[in-house]
Amino acid sequence: MYLYGASGHGRVIKEILEAEELEAKAFVDDNPQLEQLDGVPVLHQADGLSPMIVSIGDNRIRKRIAESLDCSFGVAIHPSAVVSPSARIGAGTVIMAGAVVNAGAVIGRHCIINTGASVDHECVLGDYCHVAPHAALCGNVRIGEGTLVGVGASVIPCVKVGEWSIVGAGAVVTGDLPAHCTTVGVPAKVIKSKDKN
Repeated sequence: MYLYGASGHGRVIKEILEAEELEAKAFVDDNPQLEQLDGVPVLHQADGLSPMIVSIGDNRIRKRIAESLDCSFGVAIHPSAVVSPSARIGAGTVIMAGAVVNAGAVIGRHCIINTGASVDHECVLGDYCHVAPHAALCGNVRIGEGTLVGVGASVIPCVKVGEWSIVGAGAVVTGDLPAHCTTVGVPAKVIKSKDKN
């Protein structure tokens, strides 16, 4: 497996691969000063490298890079994560240590289900989402493409959160949220909305 992005997020994914008894063959990064990271070589072009995981935490950058690559994409799931056999996990997605993905959940492509996060039954996450450490999505939640659910945030059952939104750390989402908004607090309130462009 190749990892595009030689940074802290990439180091975590490298260790997930090692825990799965898989090899991180190399990182790919555009920083010409980097030659290796944690004993793994750093390459500066991705041509012909496959399978790949884009190991960049920023959702928009991860999307831009993933869409620019001509390769297959792998999946990394930490052995301590609990993933239902009926869940569907998209290509390029990473599920970190201690995370739970329950029955019938659908996780899009190039998502991050971070440390200790919980995605309950029949949730549907669009591509490029990030569910941050210890965030909890109750059953039947819908999260739009590119949305970040911040650390320790909670979303009650059957709520829809629009694409490219931010749910602030510790927020409790009790109702549907529009696309392209930032929301914080208990209960969560929209504090910023922006044009999709």
